[in-house]
Amino acid sequence: MADNKVIEQGSADFDWEALANEGYSNAEKAEYAETYEATLTSINEKEVIKGTVVAVTKKEVVVNIGYKSEGVVPINEFRYNPDLAVGDEVDIYVESQEDKYGQLVVSHKTARMHSAWAKVNEVLKTGEVITGFVKCRTKGGLIVDVFGIEAFLPGSQIDVKPIRDYDIYVGKNMEFKVVKINQEFRNVVVSHKALIEAELEEQKKQIISGLEKGQVLEGTVKNITSYGVFIDLGGVDGLIHITDLSWGRVNHPEEIVELDQKLNVVILDFDDDKKRIALGLKQLQPHPWDALSTELAVGDKVKGKVVVLADYGAFVEIAPGVEGLIHVSEMSWSQHLRTAQDFLAIGDEVEAVILTLDREERKMSLGIKQLMPDPWEGIAERYPVDSKHNAKVRNFTNFGVFVELEEGVDGLIHISDLSWQKKIKHPSEFCKVGDAMEVVVLEIDKENRRISLGHKQLEENPWDVFETLFGEGSVHQGTIIEQKDKSGIVALPYGVEGICPAKHMRKEDGSNAKVDETLDFKVIEFNKDAKKIVVSHVRTFEEGEDKPSTSSRGGKRGGGGNSKAVENLNKSNEKSTLGDLDALAALKDKMEGK
Repeated sequence: MADNKVIEQGSADFDWEALANEGYSNAEKAEYAETYEATLTSINEKEVIKGTVVAVTKKEVVVNIGYKSEGVVPINEFRYNPDLAVGDEVDIYVESQEDKYGQLVVSHKTARMHSAWAKVNEVLKTGEVITGFVKCRTKGGLIVDVFGIEAFLPGSQIDVKPIRDYDIYVGKNMEFKVVKINQEFRNVVVSHKALIEAELEEQKKQIISGLEKGQVLEGTVKNITSYGVFIDLGGVDGLIHITDLSWGRVNHPEEIVELDQKLNVVILDFDDDKKRIALGLKQLQPHPWDALSTELAVGDKVKGKVVVLADYGAFVEIAPGVEGLIHVSEMSWSQHLRTAQDFLAIGDEVEAVILTLDREERKMSLGIKQLMPDPWEGIAERYPVDSKHNAKVRNFTNFGVFVELEEGVDGLIHISDLSWQKKIKHPSEFCKVGDAMEVVVLEIDKENRRISLGHKQLEENPWDVFETLFGEGSVHQGTIIEQKDKSGIVALPYGVEGICPAKHMRKEDGSNAKVDETLDFKVIEFNKDAKKIVVSHVRTFEEGEDKPSTSSRGGKRGGGGNSKAVENLNKSNEKSTLGDLDALAALKDKMEGK
């Protein structure tokens, strides 16, 4: 049964082509293929085309682009559009007509990118306002989704006022203007502030045109600095200087205002272009001096707090905006130089007496020493003339020493009243600051608060004794210790120095006496007031016109009959000091027969 013979498919004689074309001729097949191709959309790779959503699942969106296979797009590429539905028309970018599985490869995100780039370039030219979605914050600003492109919104471009919390804008849709595009790096910068500025510009013009000094406006605290506060007047900024915030002392503006606070301010001044506007806040309040009690007068006691401290004094606030100055000289009765920091500190609560009060100039001077007894009251009773006291050396001047008798009572010892014998060029040669010194009151000038004191007056004037010892015509042994201006300075007993003129230094052999020679000298002049003794060696061996006076006691050595007492005094006192004045006084008494 040859007809019924089974033909194996694997046989080489099997005609597959005949099986495929069974029922269709080649012409029919070509016609059908051409008809099918006509029903398909012609697409090219790497281009953007329109498609229709035919299905939406949890993971994918199926889009019909009229091609032989449909495009499948991940659902997350449509997260910007939560209302996506079947039938919506969307842009699709053809990555490839088929992958290794024969599947069409498309992307909605890439299509948006291509479309968005063209759009942002267009709106940059036209200035069109666009809407974008704020995705997140970044350093210095926010990231905004605009047409599928991530654009940068700088913090300075969010609003006309400083923004302190960027997070409040995240997740919101906002309107923007494209302000800058970097074609090379494909970066886009947008601004929301530009929209606000455009709206405020007209308002700003109206405000500036109507500005007048003394005008009161409402504003918002925009920024606070150490020197003042910037106020937003509705697109126009003005500055309240720290000194115009309050009538009282202000250490920092944050003590008075806070950010975003609304307040009324007064226009104090502005420049010709009205770009710099000076504002005031305290001017809206009455001046504290105007509210000061009319009964307050000089001599009244007031209480206040130290608000400013300087070397020269302290400012005390007795009421908000009302201050008085306590000069350092009014802090203590003492005359010594000090600074206010030695008495007071910032924040101290003090009581003071009003010394001067000028309501017109709004100035007041205060004193705190007036609350303490004046040490000069009863000064004459406590320090009568000729009374002796202990004092402390405070400081020097070229003309004397200032000593303190008690707190607030100083006296002056003139340089001439320090020593009877020593020739003192500067008080520092005689004593040191801080030394204790005994003094005698010489004179009191209560009106000018001055006391003249003496130290040498504690002892008897040795020149009273020297007057009896070195009378004119008396002869003494002396040593030439120095030659000055051709004259010789001669060291006489008791540490007294005499002057020997050049013509009186000739010796008996005709030569001139020299330094360190010890010779006899005759006193030819004695001046107690000037503390001056003039001697001559020549007059010891020849007579001349310089004749001794009647007080010379016969021209004998050492004062005649008292030579033995003088000799004994010389032996015990090679050099006169204040310590041996008692011996001199005893010698004087003996010579006068007391």
